[in-house]
Amino acid sequence: MQMHDESTPTGLNTSTKKPWIKPTIIPLRTGMLNKVGANRQMNWQESIDGIPIKQLVEDYGSPLFVVSEKKLRNNMKRFKRAFASRYPDVQFGWSYKTNYLAAVCNTFHQEGSWAEVVSEFEYEKARSLGVPGQNIIFNGPFKTPRILERAVREGALIHIDHLDELYALENIAQGLKQQVGVALRLNFDTGYTEPWSRFGFNLESGQAMDAAWRIGASEYLQLIGLHSHIGTFVTETKAYSKEVQILCEFMLEVESRTNCQIEYIDIGGGFASMNSLQGVYLPPEQVVPSIEQYAEAVCTPLMELTHEREANGRPRPRLILETGRALVDDAESLVTSIIANKRLLDGRHGLIVDAGVNLLFTAFWYNHQVVPTKFLPGKPEESVIYGPLCMNIDVLRNSILLPPLKVGDTLLFTPVGAYNHTQWMQFIEYRPNVIMIDEKGRASIIRKAENLSVVTSQEVIPDHLRDPYPGGPLYNFSRYDNN
Repeated sequence: MQMHDESTPTGLNTSTKKPWIKPTIIPLRTGMLNKVGANRQMNWQESIDGIPIKQLVEDYGSPLFVVSEKKLRNNMKRFKRAFASRYPDVQFGWSYKTNYLAAVCNTFHQEGSWAEVVSEFEYEKARSLGVPGQNIIFNGPFKTPRILERAVREGALIHIDHLDELYALENIAQGLKQQVGVALRLNFDTGYTEPWSRFGFNLESGQAMDAAWRIGASEYLQLIGLHSHIGTFVTETKAYSKEVQILCEFMLEVESRTNCQIEYIDIGGGFASMNSLQGVYLPPEQVVPSIEQYAEAVCTPLMELTHEREANGRPRPRLILETGRALVDDAESLVTSIIANKRLLDGRHGLIVDAGVNLLFTAFWYNHQVVPTKFLPGKPEESVIYGPLCMNIDVLRNSILLPPLKVGDTLLFTPVGAYNHTQWMQFIEYRPNVIMIDEKGRASIIRKAENLSVVTSQEVIPDHLRDPYPGGPLYNFSRYDNN
């Protein structure tokens, strides 16, 4: 990433005549930093992985999502190094719901990650990409009997969410006349995060042990794993240390009481990315732990609590992580173009860009970093960035300091790799191209821009509705014809 500073613009000859800058009136607001109280420097970014952003827009249009394959692979390698250097048996499962794009998924699979899925669609997507069943972790509260049976046949790691699923799975195993290894999803209070009690079996109430007893009494099910997911964008590393402690204590209890053998512990995901949550005023560099800090919080207690197990000649349980956001978020950016300028009633500058919340769904809870893609002269002022949608909530940034921009200038939003391609909507505007820049600096489309035929391909019009104006035009304009 090439960043520049406004104080020393590249190529600017101070001896030449200064360019004309549109004058603006900037109100001074009590309690806010302004030109009297602060001299804010403005950065900009001209390229992504060595390719000029201007060239990318010319080749692929605007708005445009840009994925860095190099960043994806480097993130995965760093995660594996951080955990594998602290615990002997670690397996990652790429969280499909974080980013469905096949090129993204396969990049992580090539780096050794399994697939973690939460629906029939995601399971079938993973299989279509060539992931074998035994390398799929199947979570989620809704698994149809059809996909459950397929998962059993293909040897997937099935994590049971509720008793009805347990009974359905037992019936499937009985019908297939085979014993199926399963895991229980648990929920509990770590004291550091809000318990997600809607998923899995509660530990404190005894539900989890009752389910373990039920599996232990089954002829067709065998308890081999424990799973929990304590939250999302968790920035308190102590929460993971407590999660590991609780899971290990339950593992020892359930093994002694049901005679099962726990082969793996899955701690889920939830690691934060270097994004700025709305309402959090410290920068992410001061709030978000490093990958190594997360790894230390997980692996140190896990090593201690499984030491006796290893001393008794039994292997330590495999550690499974379902990391998503922290792996992909900073590997993708969104380029968007200015389509209009406005002066708002409160005096602030309003910008309208060609990307809205239909594309950048995470704008509802993040203050993404936003920078111009070239040096822009002029004094930065407080601005609001609106999308192109005809709805009042289409706001990408409620408040940000930006220099004057003209129609056609471009802005870069980052990080945007997590949850936007899985939650974006075809609403009012078509969804644009998504490209990936590979490790050799070559750009290629990994998801084509939509058009009318794509959007309407699943529609079926009944015969009696095929003619929009049955019996002739809806309105007769002949009386306005001067001829």
